[in-house]
Amino acid sequence: MGWFYGFKLHFACNDKGEILSFFFSPGNMDDCDIRVFEILKKKLFGKLYADKGYTSHSLFEMLFNNGIHIVTGIKSNMKNRLMPFYDRIMLRKRSIIETINDLLKNVCDIEHSRHRSIHNFFMNLISAIAAYCSFNKKPAIQVEYINNGTQLHLFY
Repeated sequence: MGWFYGFKLHFACNDKGEILSFFFSPGNMDDCDIRVFEILKKKLFGKLYADKGYTSHSLFEMLFNNGIHIVTGIKSNMKNRLMPFYDRIMLRKRSIIETINDLLKNVCDIEHSRHRSIHNFFMNLISAIAAYCSFNKKPAIQVEYINNGTQLHLFY
């Protein structure tokens, strides 16, 4: 048959492991493409933690104008900049996304190589995401804030 539907699954999740929004794009589309974030940002607000591949000035400005502050690591050829301690800790907790990717691939069988039609392809993707959303236990980040007057403690 030789059918291949090259795609990327872009998604945003919260600290409880819930998928907030997702978007399918062709496999050759850049991660920093504005069209991806036009879809993903619709119901997002606050801070968005991403890896170094999402470092783009135009992307930062577009998201900032919509009330979203994107926090990424710095690349090796960039100048060092100050970052709040909380943001540094949360950047290290981005592995939750890789855990969700692993669950989608290995438990929900989102990775299937023998689709017979485009309709079957999308049905498999949507059903895998729906199966993940129905899990009782999802990967999560446990963060508690304890404010004892002057200091703010972060437990994770």
